[in-house]
Amino acid sequence: MTPPVDDQEPYVGGAAVRRTERLVLAEDYWGYDPYDALCSPLFRLPVLRRRLPRRAAQQLLRRLPFNPRPLLGIAKGQNPVTLGLALQAWSLLATVSENERSRYASEAERLVARLDELRSPGWSGACWGYDFAWETRDTTFPRFTPTVVATGFVTHGLFTAHVRLGTPGAIELCESACSFVRNDLHRTPGPEGSFCWSYSPLDTGRVLNATAKGSRLLVEVASARGREDLLADARASLAYVVRHQRPDGSWPYAVDDPRSWADNFHTGYVLDALAAYTEHAEDSELSRAIESGWRYYRRHFFENGWVPRYYDTSLYPIDSTAVAQAMITLCRFGDVETASRIAAWSAATMQRADGGFIYRRGRHVVNRVQYMRWSTVWMLVGLATVLTAQHGVADRG
Repeated sequence: MTPPVDDQEPYVGGAAVRRTERLVLAEDYWGYDPYDALCSPLFRLPVLRRRLPRRAAQQLLRRLPFNPRPLLGIAKGQNPVTLGLALQAWSLLATVSENERSRYASEAERLVARLDELRSPGWSGACWGYDFAWETRDTTFPRFTPTVVATGFVTHGLFTAHVRLGTPGAIELCESACSFVRNDLHRTPGPEGSFCWSYSPLDTGRVLNATAKGSRLLVEVASARGREDLLADARASLAYVVRHQRPDGSWPYAVDDPRSWADNFHTGYVLDALAAYTEHAEDSELSRAIESGWRYYRRHFFENGWVPRYYDTSLYPIDSTAVAQAMITLCRFGDVETASRIAAWSAATMQRADGGFIYRRGRHVVNRVQYMRWSTVWMLVGLATVLTAQHGVADRG
């Protein structure tokens, strides 16, 4: 059953954004994360150092509809991705709140300085990872292991701050991060010179939305710095993504991998990256793939035409990241009306009294835990994007 919504209720964006803004600033960006289970001191015990119990604990903790982290000794963390997303939100809000522009600009400068401090050391350029250790089915990621995903989120926030606010040091960090992507990530070659970036320096997985994020970084910096070498790599890596688009227009999460599903927000990431390349490179070569992907996304990832689905086959769970990214992608492709409707519904049904956002709504259970990176700051970016789109200044980065 689709959750109810009052179709007459307007999106009172200022009020919803302000509640979230107050919470984020009051917490100074610190918060829990769905995947922070391994921060518990229990995992120092020898019996819990094996991959299986560590992965099981991750999956169990993120699914619990209550938060036992204080009892498990898990402290709130400050995730670089949280800071990058907040930077993006403040940069957007500054364009629709001219009387508060200086306040947002000051906060943006503080976040750029903090992100500079949180760079993962020892690599070819600026890069970022999560502030907690985590496990996949075949790789262990220690704290702050850099990934192209985390780095892509951070650098898009930096690029937005550079474009919208001219924040000192932002584009320099982006340009430095290009060296990490090009020199430290593995490349899997594809046909006709195309290639796929690895998720991190520790693996060789072919995750399409991750490659797209690395490509978006390169084309953004190329547009700001006139770097044709970066544009060539962006073109080749996105060619790999396009070659693995399915005939129906969808993209699998990963190539030659059991993780072959298609989901809402990872598809949105790919579409946004392809659109960014087309805009910044002034190259329409990928237009057909974008149009096919957009049609699939719009037809299959929205229940009743507007409620964001998680997978292309089912509505539930309704996830905050998927809802936020849906607003961003819809605005980017010009469907501001649907994005505004989602914003009104999510502010009414997913925002908590403290200004944070719940993690997920399931068919029978609602997980009301507030996660700073996964739900609250992502929703802040989504709502800010809708506001800017309504004012005609949407994020086009």
